[in-house]
Amino acid sequence: MGVIYLLANWACYAIFYVFLLIAVAFLVYCLYIKHIHMKYDHIPGPPRCSFFFGHSQALAEETRSEINVHDKFLQWAEMYGPVVRINTLHLVIILVTCPEATKEILMSPKYLKDKIVYNRLFGLFGTRLMGNGLVTATDHEQWYKQRRIMDPAFSSLYLRGLMGTFNERAENLMDELTKLADSKKEAKMLQLVNRVTLDVITKVAFGMDLDLLKNNDSPFPRAIEMCLKGMVIYSRDIFFQLNPKNAPFIKEVREACQLLRTTGEAWISNRRNAIQNGEYVPKDILTQIIKSAGLEEEMTKEDEDFMLDNFVTFFIAGQETTANQLAFCIMELARNPDIMEKAQKEVDAVIGMKQEISYDDLGELTYLSQVLKETLRMYATAPGTSRELPEDMTISGVHIPAGVMCMFDSYVCGRMDKFFKDPLTFDPDRFHPDAPKPYYCYYPFALGPRSCLGQKFAQMEAKVVMAKLLQRFEFSLVPGQSFDILDTGTLRPQSGVVCNIAHRNHNM
Repeated sequence: MGVIYLLANWACYAIFYVFLLIAVAFLVYCLYIKHIHMKYDHIPGPPRCSFFFGHSQALAEETRSEINVHDKFLQWAEMYGPVVRINTLHLVIILVTCPEATKEILMSPKYLKDKIVYNRLFGLFGTRLMGNGLVTATDHEQWYKQRRIMDPAFSSLYLRGLMGTFNERAENLMDELTKLADSKKEAKMLQLVNRVTLDVITKVAFGMDLDLLKNNDSPFPRAIEMCLKGMVIYSRDIFFQLNPKNAPFIKEVREACQLLRTTGEAWISNRRNAIQNGEYVPKDILTQIIKSAGLEEEMTKEDEDFMLDNFVTFFIAGQETTANQLAFCIMELARNPDIMEKAQKEVDAVIGMKQEISYDDLGELTYLSQVLKETLRMYATAPGTSRELPEDMTISGVHIPAGVMCMFDSYVCGRMDKFFKDPLTFDPDRFHPDAPKPYYCYYPFALGPRSCLGQKFAQMEAKVVMAKLLQRFEFSLVPGQSFDILDTGTLRPQSGVVCNIAHRNHNM
C-alpha cells in the first residue's frame, strides 16, 4: 500500500512539474513575442487581430473564403505606405513596394530566398512535393549548381527549335475551338488553355505525349490544381490540419503529390535507361534534371529525391502560370473589343493566313507583346516572392532591423496608382516601346539571379497560342460571369473565362 501511495505521489509531482514547465515555456514565449513587437512595431502596419497570431487569422480567413489575399496586401500598401509590417506569431513579414529597395534586394544574390516560406513548399501535409528543387532551394550554392545545369534547356537556340511543338499543340487547340464554333457550344477557355500548356510542357520538357484535349480522363490537371490549393492553405492556415472535416481534402492533396512524384519516377527511369543504352535523347529539361543528379549506376535516395523535386517543379510551374495568363488575356480582350481588333490587325499583317508561325514572326508581333505584358501587370499570375533580410536596412526612411522576411508582390505594385495611372484600366500602350519603362515595380517573373528561368519559353508559347486564336476566331464572354480572381498560389480567373466562339470572316 505504501509503494502505491509513493508512486501516486511521484506521479502528482511529475504532472505538477510538467505543467510548471509548460507554464514557464508559455510565459517565455509570450515575452519573446512581446520583444518582437517592441523591436518592429515602429514599422507601419494594420492593427493585429490578436497578440499571438497577429494578422494570420485575417489572412487565413480570406484564404478559406477564396478571397484573393493580394487585394488585402494592396489595401494595406495603399493605406500604410511602401513598407508594411505583418505579424504571424513571433515572425515579422515586411511587404515592400519601394522600387529602390526592390532593386537593391531582388537584384543582389546576397539576399536569399526566405526559408520559412519556401520550406513550406518542401512538402504538403507530410508528403514531399517540390523539396529542394530549383524554385524552392534556399541554399545559394545548391540553387546555382542546378541553374547552371538547367540553362541549356532554355537557351535561345534550343527555344527556337521548340517552335514546331508550340505550333502543333496550339493547332490542336484551334481544332477543338473549331468544333465548338461549328456546334455553337460554349468554350471554357481556362480549362482548354490549361490542357494545351500542360501538353506543351510534358512534350518539350519530358518527351511525353498526353494529348489532353482528347484525353479528358487524365488525372494530371486535377492533381496540379489540388497541389496548388494545398500550397496556399498549408502555407497560410496553421489550424487547417486540426479540423477533422478537412481530412478528405488533405488526403486528396497527398495523393496528388504522390501521383506527380510516382509519374516522375517512371519517366526518369525510362530516360535514364535510354541514356545508359546509348540511345539518342533530346537535351530537354528531363535530361538536364538527370544530369543535375549525376549519371552514376547507383544513385542515392537523396539523388532520386532531388531529381523528383525538379520534375514536379517543372511539371507544375511550366504550365500553370502560362495558362492563367492566356485565360486572363482572352478575358480582357473580350472586354475590350477595340484592343482585340488592333491585335487582330497586327496578326493579320504579320502572319496572314499562315498556319506555321515562325520564331521571327514572334518578334514582329510587338502590340501582342504589349497586350501580354499588360495582362501580367493586372494579373501577375505568380504574384509574389520573398527574401531574408540578413542585416539592418532603411527603406523609404523606415529602419528595418535584420531577421525579417521581405515580401515583394508584383500584383500589388501593378495595381498601385503611384506606379500606373488608372491601374484598373487595361491599356497595352503602357508597354509601347517608346513609353517609359516601369522602374522596379513590374516583375511578374521576379528579378535578378532568381528570376524565372522559363520566362522566355512561357512568353513564346503564349504568343503562339494568342496569335493563332486572334487569326482564326472572334470570341466574346458568355454573360453573367464574374471577373473575380481566384488565389490558388497562382492567380487564375474564377469564372473560367467561358466564351462564345465564332470563325473570323476575313472577307470583310
